[in-house]
Amino acid sequence: MEPNPRPIGEQIRDWRQRRRLSQMELAGDAEMSTRHLSFIETGRSRPSRDMVLRLAAELEVPLREQNRMLVAAGFAPVYRERKLDDAGFAAARRAVERIIEGHEPYPALAIDRQWNLVAANAAIMRLVAGVDAALLEPPVNVLRLALHPNGLAPRTLNFAEWRAYLLARLAHEIDLCGDAGLADLLDELRAYPAPPAPKGRAAEDDFGGIAVPYRVRLGDETLSFISATTLFGTPVDVTLSELAVESFFPADDETAEALRRLAAAS
Repeated sequence: MEPNPRPIGEQIRDWRQRRRLSQMELAGDAEMSTRHLSFIETGRSRPSRDMVLRLAAELEVPLREQNRMLVAAGFAPVYRERKLDDAGFAAARRAVERIIEGHEPYPALAIDRQWNLVAANAAIMRLVAGVDAALLEPPVNVLRLALHPNGLAPRTLNFAEWRAYLLARLAHEIDLCGDAGLADLLDELRAYPAPPAPKGRAAEDDFGGIAVPYRVRLGDETLSFISATTLFGTPVDVTLSELAVESFFPADDETAEALRRLAAAS
């Protein structure tokens, strides 16, 4: 927790502007007067603990940032935060590991709020085999691994499309949570060069606009995936609220068969 958080009024105003709400709109949603909200934002009035939590809920503020808001208003944090290697987190971590291991022979991984790898199944490790070893040194950043020229980028057949999707997703997360660390990561990723365009053209799949496929070369195999994200939201734990599982599913029968064959061979 930062030692000297910004005044609570400034934080509420910034989150309101980030959500593109007027004072009147937020006040109406939070069932308070516009005058009262204005006084809170300018520091003329101090919000109660319940008011901070009500405004944070209306603004969909992440739990970590809600704790900061409470501290700035003079209250104790209400949401616990545990390290991933904390003994109290062991049961949740085992559950996540069972989920990703049960996804075999298809790739699946778990990431934290900074897109750092928490856990991965064997299919993911087969997929990243051969990339620069430095990119696999903990903490492994999944976006860096995907877009770095020494990572999976040269093997990604639809790199321009996949890169645009990942950068747009990261930019959207930054817009929602205002994380300065993620903003720095976005700047770094945008500076990476694109690999040479692959010869030929990969077949295009129609997923009705619900998914951007990921096409990657693994040895002599050409694999095509669609992905899904699972979030573990909880009203009491910061760590779990920031954890996500990324699951990759074969986008065609050929990929499904290749993944089963690769799993059996290993």
